Amino acid sequence: MPSPLPGVIDFLCMVAHSADEQFLHRALELARAGIGLASPNPYVGAIIADTQGNTIGSGTYTYAGVKHAEILALESAGAKARGGTLYINLEPHAHQGRTAPCTDALIAAGIRRVVASMPDPNPKVSGRGFEQLRAAGVHVEVGRLEEQARRVNEPFARYIRHGVPFVTLKSAMTLDGKIAPPRVEGRGPSNQFSGHWITGEGARAHVHELRHQHDAILVGVGTILADNPLLTDRSGRPRRRPLLRVILDSRLRLPLDSRLVDSAARDKTGDILVFCSSASEQKMTQLERLGIRIETLPDSTQGRPDLHAVLRRLGQLEITSVMIEGGSTVNGAALAENLVDKLFLYYAPKIFGGEGAIPFAAHATAHHGKEPTRLRHIHLHRFGEDFAVEGYLRDPYAE
Repeated sequence: MPSPLPGVIDFLCMVAHSADEQFLHRALELARAGIGLASPNPYVGAIIADTQGNTIGSGTYTYAGVKHAEILALESAGAKARGGTLYINLEPHAHQGRTAPCTDALIAAGIRRVVASMPDPNPKVSGRGFEQLRAAGVHVEVGRLEEQARRVNEPFARYIRHGVPFVTLKSAMTLDGKIAPPRVEGRGPSNQFSGHWITGEGARAHVHELRHQHDAILVGVGTILADNPLLTDRSGRPRRRPLLRVILDSRLRLPLDSRLVDSAARDKTGDILVFCSSASEQKMTQLERLGIRIETLPDSTQGRPDLHAVLRRLGQLEITSVMIEGGSTVNGAALAENLVDKLFLYYAPKIFGGEGAIPFAAHATAHHGKEPTRLRHIHLHRFGEDFAVEGYLRDPYAE
């Protein structure tokens, strides 16, 4: 008669595996709580459980708080951490940065097991934390919920590997791919026609959630001239630094009486940055006195500030993620120059039709040969009658 032991062992392994994933899900929730508060560093959440599977410590990393998530978890666990398991979405760091290596603290505290979703995306340090822990006798497991963990830190991965921000192109349109009807003098915002928005309230509210997830928003001056927007994060969630509002404006046409300029003069947060290529000293001085930051960059062949140079400069400013909310021209240029990592396209069940309606991307040539570029890792979202397609043009973790 066969022994029941193998079946019992399989069952216990399944239970342990399920418990590990539950703890990792909670660690990922803690990591997401740092969105808006941790950039330019990664989002990290940590949980420490004792040998009975009870949570005894937890932590979320925030840039202003300095201490890493695993250190906060160790401090809340205290002496109970000895013999426990650390659950974390990202590899504990083993190098000296703003803080001492977390691996040293974990070893000293007597952590016996570390379950992590993924290695550090920084190629200069990736794997070193796991190596140090294993060398000290700590059991390390890596890879569970890795896809979710990679999505949480895709901006950091792109930034730390290439020195430029992760770029999301967002647009809202009708089913036939139009963002506005034929241009009419004095019309409303590009997502609005005849007094009605293209997308509904649910989709528009979600845009502010997306803005909150990014360090910067980028538009062309044409959007400012047509719509006079504020371009702010109205999610209501806390941020460590204001959403940087980036304007591409070759000839510095930004109106002095625009809502953007008014907000800069009123709030004095320095969160509006204009890239131009040629402008009068008088207009530049006027805008700077009103709180607008202005930088000059060379023109691209299309006569606008070079987008590659813009992204490099934003990287130097420690901007890890930028969302393009421009019009047809800026969208098309970003796609044509292969600068977009992810698309987030909202669709309403409406059709403009006609030849004069504005497409979401003009003159885009983001395909090679006869085949169009295919989005990868597609996610669909519903907002009442509206829906959105989220997909990737490039892997932010690629070398």
